[in-house]
Amino acid sequence: MYIIAGLGNPGLRYANTRHNIGFIVLDMLADKLGIDVNKSKHKALIGEGTFAGEKIVLAKPQTYMNLSGESILDLKNWYKVEDSRIIIIYDDIDLDIGVLRIRPSGSAGTHNGMRSIIYQLKSQDFPRVRVGIGRPPEGWDLKDYVLSTFRDDEIPKLKEACQRAVEGVELIITKGVNYAMSRCNG
Repeated sequence: MYIIAGLGNPGLRYANTRHNIGFIVLDMLADKLGIDVNKSKHKALIGEGTFAGEKIVLAKPQTYMNLSGESILDLKNWYKVEDSRIIIIYDDIDLDIGVLRIRPSGSAGTHNGMRSIIYQLKSQDFPRVRVGIGRPPEGWDLKDYVLSTFRDDEIPKLKEACQRAVEGVELIITKGVNYAMSRCNG
């Protein structure tokens, strides 16, 4: 069994912002797998299904980004899964637009949602799929930048990265995180 969580902020105000790339990828994965993510449980919108013979739970925490760990911990405790079977998808300002990085574990870096998850789980040992959103332009406040929408010229790279992120999640489940890294990172 796997829990796959995309990080973002709830509500239409944040729907297509840089900080919601985790929700965007999760929605693409849900569409591809035919799973409705519409039940409100464990401080998240969730959907349950199967993929490659594994039960999966798709989750979009509804706690706002900085408290994402509360939802992830609730999901972990309810479904009784190991940390290594919790996959987190999120935005990363330290990667250029369209760059994808899959890792088996690691620190939170500058990401407050990941800080919350690591704090709540008391572990860094879970796979993550980081989608690059680039750094703020000179003079921009970081908060304003991550809550901004993508420019038209960024959208093609972003769509391609999101599709690779979906493939990466599928490969983590079917072939393992190391194989997914070798195929999707870059």
